[in-house]
Amino acid sequence: MATTAEWVAGARPRTLPAAAAPVAIGTGAAAQVDAFAWLPAVLALGVALALQIGVNYANDYSDGVRGTDLDRVGPLRLTASGTARPGQVKAAAFGAFGVAGVLGLALCAVSGHWWLIAVGAVSMLAGWYYTGGKRPYGYAGLGEVGVFVFFGLVATLGTTYTQADRITWPALLGAVGVGLIACALLMVNNIRDIPTDVVAGKRTLAVRLGDHRARRVYALWIVVPVLLALACAAWNPWAFLVTVLLLPAVLLVIPVIAGARGRALVPVLAGTGMFELAYGVLLGLGLAL
Repeated sequence: MATTAEWVAGARPRTLPAAAAPVAIGTGAAAQVDAFAWLPAVLALGVALALQIGVNYANDYSDGVRGTDLDRVGPLRLTASGTARPGQVKAAAFGAFGVAGVLGLALCAVSGHWWLIAVGAVSMLAGWYYTGGKRPYGYAGLGEVGVFVFFGLVATLGTTYTQADRITWPALLGAVGVGLIACALLMVNNIRDIPTDVVAGKRTLAVRLGDHRARRVYALWIVVPVLLALACAAWNPWAFLVTVLLLPAVLLVIPVIAGARGRALVPVLAGTGMFELAYGVLLGLGLAL
């Protein structure tokens, strides 16, 4: 039976910044037009975190039962390692999705935008079918598309909309930027896993592009968001706070471009997650000031 620490590790906490960062930006964008509301912001954060955890457990389950995770570098895989039974991991995924659903209903009630229930339902389906079902889109090289849409555009713009009742240009620029960093997080994870994914028949975008080009795409997805954040200075000069991330961006890109592999990419994966969180906090703060 898995311990509490193993369940926490299986939830992959290093990926949670991908959920928190877009909410920070969306809230900052709402504050920029004097529409900040703390309760919708907190509920949006809860939805995003629960969805991310649900997706992580769902991926653990689906990859585990397919045998994709039998030989992996990185965090504990509950299903593949036999630490937890597949049914338990699947139940944990559905439990997290359930929490997201309850919080999402509360967010709809507070904001008055009940049509967002449909958006939430699609988000959960996308989370499950990333690696679940007969034809998971993550196995076809479309994982980054899902990440960009749901952990970039939907999370950021949804947060702004539930507070401000409208979408602003800074929110859109920030959504694209944080979505690209979320894609970079997935890309570096998949670059690390190229050898095992090829054997398992998992055709991620990194596999399709090949190691060399995938590394350059990662670098692009780290640098472009900083430029998009700087463009937000046209609405609020405090957006220039994001310039402090130029050096961390370079430090993340160097080992990837230099060809780091396997366990050497684990610190880059963790660093990319922290980079995304810092991006969200700094841009959100810059827009709100």
